[in-house]
Amino acid sequence: MKLIGSLTSPYVRKVRIVFSEKKIELPLALENVWAQDTQIMHSNPLGKIPCLVLDDGEPIFDSRVIVEYADTLNPVNRLIPDSGKERAVVKTWEALADGIIDAAILARLEKTWRPEQDQSQAWYDRQIGKVDTALDAISKKLGDNAWCFSSKLSLADISVACALDYLVFRFPDLAWQQKYENLSHFHLKMMSRPAFIETAPPAQ
Repeated sequence: MKLIGSLTSPYVRKVRIVFSEKKIELPLALENVWAQDTQIMHSNPLGKIPCLVLDDGEPIFDSRVIVEYADTLNPVNRLIPDSGKERAVVKTWEALADGIIDAAILARLEKTWRPEQDQSQAWYDRQIGKVDTALDAISKKLGDNAWCFSSKLSLADISVACALDYLVFRFPDLAWQQKYENLSHFHLKMMSRPAFIETAPPAQ
């Protein structure tokens, strides 16, 4: 297997962390999807990363699909409950965290990809508003708990931590740490894990 992705994508990072926590080696093939000569379309017609290429050449894409597959590969450190409400709860945490990333990326592209004269401040503010609302919801859901779900690490924790660190990486001026101290403590705890240290994005 190999993972096609980048060092700065939070979705790629989530996948890499899941494989690391599962103790599964996963080579990373770097790809810049924004480059004119990108080859990602050969593996994912949507032109998105991450894309997992299996040993037989079959591609699996979308980070949520890939992490579900990864969790079935061995019984070490199960990250997603098998079924029922517990599984839905963990996947909802993931959806909320990914939603933060989705909105943040749209806000970033508005300022970095679109020509300045075509940028919409209202659109940017709308996306950052989604980030703020989601952070508030996560802070309340987490409360004083050590983990997002149950009493051990799960995909919920990995997803939330990836979202939080993406905000640190791309939106340092948001300063959400002062408003949500519990999220700040959670973020720092998660960043001390080897899997997060190994996958930290390069310095800007």
